[in-house]
Amino acid sequence: MQLKSSERRMKLILMLQQSNKKLTVGKLAEKFNVSERTIYRDFNALSDLNVPVTWDRFKGYGVISGYSVPPLMFSSKELAVIMIGLNFVKSQIDRRLIEDAEGVELKIKEVLPAKLLDFMESIGKHTVVDPYRNFGAEKEEGGNWYRISTAIAEGQTLQFDYMRSDDQLTVRRINPYILVFYGDHWNLIGYSHKRDAIRNFILNQISNIRPTNKTFTPGQINIEKLIYRPEETNYDISIGVKKEAFEQFQANLPAKVKATKKDGKRYIVHFSFDNLGYINEWLLQFADDIEVLKPKRLKNKRLKLLDKMINRINQSVS
Repeated sequence: MQLKSSERRMKLILMLQQSNKKLTVGKLAEKFNVSERTIYRDFNALSDLNVPVTWDRFKGYGVISGYSVPPLMFSSKELAVIMIGLNFVKSQIDRRLIEDAEGVELKIKEVLPAKLLDFMESIGKHTVVDPYRNFGAEKEEGGNWYRISTAIAEGQTLQFDYMRSDDQLTVRRINPYILVFYGDHWNLIGYSHKRDAIRNFILNQISNIRPTNKTFTPGQINIEKLIYRPEETNYDISIGVKKEAFEQFQANLPAKVKATKKDGKRYIVHFSFDNLGYINEWLLQFADDIEVLKPKRLKNKRLKLLDKMINRINQSVS
């Protein structure tokens, strides 16, 4: 199977750097299973990228001795993908995360040829990810994501202070497994030594991270199972969703759908969830585009919450 041009040219650069002798076009064409004309085009492309390619009519091609070529070879489409990713990171609340993304962007721009640099800057200026979070929210200090991701990569147990929902500060020791972005916040999922079970921790409630000398071997991690944790869900829930809201509902539902069927102008969605209070508040974003069908306990929670909201409105206008 032939490589994409960008992949082939990256391999070509590495071969030129690592080889103790010059390489001929014929041998390179045979190596990559392409025509000699394609190899000549590759060398022209590398020259456009300011790669210091040398040529000797008797020996072949090489690069200037001692020159270190930055290992960056991106197509315009790949750069567009990179800018989408960087703009997503820069839309975050965490100021440190934003600064790191800007640093990555700067390093990439430093080694790009002028044409691709202009393209990348244009994509960056005209692509907006999550504008309300980007422009409307105050940025906060953070940085925990890097220390945690490093611990995950190195299999290192972490200890940190964690602020619970009842404002109680607790000390936790965990084996960190994965970082998950849930649309409006980052979560850490890992094995809690205190609870002897898998637990979720919201990143902005984590502070004072202390590395430990203990390491762990997580083995084969099933990411989907860690996120949904089916063994802990114990409420079977059915929701009627209007057709116009169905795609958004399905895309953002914090649970794995068991079954879906169409019923006239709406869909009936079946799933399991362990926290009725959370799912009840989550459903509010869909207003009257949804109807709770079961369980009855969730219906009652929905009525109580709506009554509470209505009472507050009445009190504020009276």
